[in-house]
Amino acid sequence: MEFDSSARTGRYKRAAAEAAVDRFLLPGMRVGLGTGSTAAFAVRRLATLRGQGHLLDVLGVPTSRATQALALELGIPLTTLEEHPELDVTIDGADEVAPDLSVIKGGGGALLREKIVAQASRRVVIVADVAKLSPKLGTHWPVPVEVLSFGWRSQLRFLESLGARVTPRKGANDAPFLTDQGNLVLDCAFGPLDAPSTLAERLGARAGIVGHGLFLGIATDLMVAGPGGVEHRVRPT
Repeated sequence: MEFDSSARTGRYKRAAAEAAVDRFLLPGMRVGLGTGSTAAFAVRRLATLRGQGHLLDVLGVPTSRATQALALELGIPLTTLEEHPELDVTIDGADEVAPDLSVIKGGGGALLREKIVAQASRRVVIVADVAKLSPKLGTHWPVPVEVLSFGWRSQLRFLESLGARVTPRKGANDAPFLTDQGNLVLDCAFGPLDAPSTLAERLGARAGIVGHGLFLGIATDLMVAGPGGVEHRVRPT
């Protein structure tokens, strides 16, 4: 019986995540634990290896409350950036990955914490299925922008002035989606980005915008899975 597309995608996500854990995690490491369906496979793989007696002294730093709850449920010991401000590696998923390993993240709403943890890591490994690969960021996925609730409509107008089609993210029962920090997320469809670094600078300079999903020059490695198996790619130098 042939897998449908969703089953294949799930299989690829799991393969990429498990391969990343097996390849990059070593005893004694301090590890950033990403958020989302693909990153969850990595957390579960770490728990499986711990159950087999491996990586027992690895400590995790979760990038969201959801990941924290999963890690605790699976018995993975956790720490914080206050206790360990520099991490060995972070393993996380992505919504879209360009050839230079720049990525869009934040589909799960944890973009700010994900970026804080990633920037505190010596190595950042992105795990993805082949459907996430793109010739340019913005081709298939909007850029999430996290904003304070105070004056958020002024941020919407600002983002529209940059050429975005802006959709305020909704949560359960059509209520506004709130991040773990209690902020709003505006999903901004810019289309394919010719100069993502310029956009990132504009977003970073705007008061009231507390984070955005453009992760540029942060990912060091990519584990991507598809019909041919799992491939390891390194950020071009």
